[in-house]
Amino acid sequence: MREDTIELLKECNAGAKMGVESIDEILDKTETADLKKILAVSKVEHNEIIKRTGEILASNQIETDRPAAIAKFMSKMKTDLKLMSGNADQKIAELMTDGCDMGIKSLTQYLNEYAAADESAKDLTGKLIKIEENTREKLKAYL
Repeated sequence: MREDTIELLKECNAGAKMGVESIDEILDKTETADLKKILAVSKVEHNEIIKRTGEILASNQIETDRPAAIAKFMSKMKTDLKLMSGNADQKIAELMTDGCDMGIKSLTQYLNEYAAADESAKDLTGKLIKIEENTREKLKAYL
C-alpha cells in the first residue's frame, strides 16, 4: 500500500473518530428530538467510515491513531464553556457547525497533501467530507 494511501486513511479514520467523540460529548445535552436525530445519524455515518478505514488499515497491519489528547481536551473545554449560557440546542449547533467546518477543511487539505493515495482512500475521505457537509447543512435550522 502506498504511503499516501496509508496516511490519508489514517487521517480520515482519526477525523471520523473526533466527530464521534464530539457528538458523544453533546448528545445527552441536546434538548430537541430532531437535533438529537441529526446528530445520531451523523454518528452512525461517522462510525461506518471508522469501520471501513479501520478494516483496510488492519488488513495491512497498520494501527489507527486516536485523536490527539490536547484536541479532545480543548474541544471539551470549549463545549462546556459554550453550554454554560442558555439555549443549549443553538450552542450545540454552533459547536457542531464549527467542528464540521474544521473537518471539511482538514480532510480537503489531506486530500491535496496525499494526492497519490489510491481512489478507494480518496472516496472514503470524500464520503466523510459529504457527511460533514450534510450535517452542517441540517444544523443551520438550529443556529
